[in-house]
Amino acid sequence: MAPSRRAASKPKSPSKPKPKSLSKPKSKPEPKPPSKSKPAARVSTHPPKIRTAATLALIERLRAICLALPGVVEQEAWAEPTWRVGGRLFAMCDTYHHGSAHLSVHLAAPPGAQAALIDAEPARFFRPPYTGGKGWIAVVLDTGPDWDMVASLVATAHATIGARAPGRRRS
Repeated sequence: MAPSRRAASKPKSPSKPKPKSLSKPKSKPEPKPPSKSKPAARVSTHPPKIRTAATLALIERLRAICLALPGVVEQEAWAEPTWRVGGRLFAMCDTYHHGSAHLSVHLAAPPGAQAALIDAEPARFFRPPYTGGKGWIAVVLDTGPDWDMVASLVATAHATIGARAPGRRRS
């Protein structure tokens, strides 16, 4: 066998720490100047909804209820109309989203309301996907709801979310 041709390793010399007076002081990077142009608006990746005249009429009725409350802004998200107060979502339309069986509105609700409403009238109320785990309630709108009850639930959702973020505003 031939002798191994390993490179002879050099003995490592102990590194000497630099005196503190000679090391560079660490400085924070300078902040970037603010951009003069507005950031690009976010665009929904959800396809636009095809809505019937009946569905549009129900959404218009819901829109009127939501926008009658103070400080409410409508914003499209997930190709659906949503309503916000203080920059926070309190109501969102569900137009047969992801194959949902009904047109509904998902609303923020106070603790305990979700279970009570679903137990009382399971054909009218259900636990919505995504937000149901946080206590939100979904109200079916395309089977002749009591619109006074819908308005009351929307006002409760508005108050529930508005109370969580007093004075907080986002643009």
